[in-house]
Formats: sequence, structure tokens, C-alpha cells
Amino acid sequence: MSRHRAVDRPRAPWQGGTREALAGLGLDTGWVHEFVLGALSEDLGPHWIDVTTAATVPVDDDGRAELQMHEDGVICGLPLLPVVLAEAAARFDLPVPTARLRVSDGARVRRGDVLAEVQGPARVLITAERTALNIVRHLSGIATVAAMWVEALEGSGAGLLDTRATTPGLRPLERYAVRCGGGTNGRAGLYDAAHVTVAHTMAAGSVERALDAVRLRMPDVLVQIDVRTPLEAVEAVLAGARFIVCEGMDADVLAGAVRQIRAATPEPVEIAASGLSDLGLAKEYAQTGVDHLYVESLSQHATALDMALVLA
Repeated sequence: MSRHRAVDRPRAPWQGGTREALAGLGLDTGWVHEFVLGALSEDLGPHWIDVTTAATVPVDDDGRAELQMHEDGVICGLPLLPVVLAEAAARFDLPVPTARLRVSDGARVRRGDVLAEVQGPARVLITAERTALNIVRHLSGIATVAAMWVEALEGSGAGLLDTRATTPGLRPLERYAVRCGGGTNGRAGLYDAAHVTVAHTMAAGSVERALDAVRLRMPDVLVQIDVRTPLEAVEAVLAGARFIVCEGMDADVLAGAVRQIRAATPEPVEIAASGLSDLGLAKEYAQTGVDHLYVESLSQHATALDMALVLA
């Protein structure tokens, strides 16, 4: 995974309950381990050293720190804090710090709240600080944005879906952050569902041919199909599509497409709107009768939530 061969080093003894907590959140502990090692290696380099801390902080100094909020938001990523501390400690052959998490992921927090208390070798706390903050701040920013969309959709019957527009290498965590904000995950990648775009339709020759080709090769896979007009939407439904993604339609056109889709078949059809990035329009689009809003900006436009690991 890393050019520093991080995976060749012994795995640290994580704080008790950490693996179970991560697994319970739907996160693969092996993947988390590799991710954290890679994140630490960006700072510690090929020789696994923090040159400033090694020169200035005595190896036997203990420290205590608090993770403090500097703005309101939705928290996400705290269960990774003990992992970062443990893996940093293992690089220096020092005892693993303890981390007491005072809130759960998905909680709404306010400026001034203390999210966690950590205690252990000062060298570990200082070295691990930035890696831990980068992770928790980034994921909390995504969770906060997702929560804003979910709140805007409340009462409309439409739900929030994320997309594959994620930061390379961070998709499992960013999808988890969307869930912490109350959203729902769309397909995880190109492998777990078929999504017929305009390019696929053109390559196959028609919507019907594209759908038939997917069903022939993978009869049990979920098939979604992009449409750009109400006419294309009806054609897709008549061809057998049961998950329609309305791409780039304004609210009035979208409402008409929804009505025509519902009238085209008595069978249930899931309808999603895609291409919306303006939170202020979320309610208007949701009231068209769609089941989902696909929002690409959740990961790519979210601003990291402001917090700090303050040493006592």
C-alpha cells in the first residue's frame, strides 16, 4: 500500500473494543489498519521518525490532551482516533495511549464541546495529532453537509443518496460519513450495480439494447439508467427499467417526468434526481415526487469541521 512498507511492521495492540466498534459501524478493520498506516507514513517518512519531537520531547514524558470543537456540526471519525494513536505508538515502541470518546459518531456537537480525552506518551500524542485531526475533521465536514441535506429533505418523502464522487482512497470512510449525517449510500463502485449512462446507451445502440445487454450478462444485478428528458424516461420504463435517474432536469421538467414515469407502468419504479448542487433547491426538487436526490458535492465540496487536539 505504501512505498514505506508500513504493512511489514508489527500491528499495534489496539485499545480494547476498537475493532468491535469499527466492525459494528460497517468498517473493515483490516482496511482501516492499512489506511491509518498510510496516513501516518505521509508524515513519518521512510524511517518512521518525527525529527522535531524526537529532538525536543523526552521519551518518558507523559501527556494528556482533549479533542475540542471550535464550531457546531455533526461528528464523524472518532473511532479511528484510538487506531491512529496505537499505530503511532507502535512505530516508536512506546505504550499505546488511552482514548476516552465522550460522544458517538453522528452526534450533533457544539463549539466548545470536548469530544475525546487522550492520555499517554507525549511523543505519541504530538506526532499523531495532525493525522488524527485530518481524518476526523474531514469526515465530520462530510457528515455535517449530509445532515444539512437530510434536514432540507425532511417531510418530503425523498432521501439523500451519495455518489462515486469521492476522494480517491477514502471512499469507505466518506460513505460512512454520509451515513453518519443521515444519508444513504448509493452503489459502492462499478462492480455492485449497473448504471447505464448516455455513453453506454450510445454504445449499445438504444436504451432497450443496453438494458438487455446488462440483463443477459448479469441478470440479478440492480440496473439504474440515466435519462435527460421525460420522453427518455418513459422509453426506459417501457423497456423494463425500474430505477430511473433524471439527469440535469429543472424542477418543473422533473415533476413532469415523474408523473409520466408513474403513469407508464403500475409496477414500482424508483426515481432519482441527479445534478443538483444547490442546497437551497433541495426541497423544491424533493417535492417533485422523486424517491432520491443524488448529490455529488457531499464529499468533494464539504469543508473540514474546525476542531483541535489541545495538550494539557
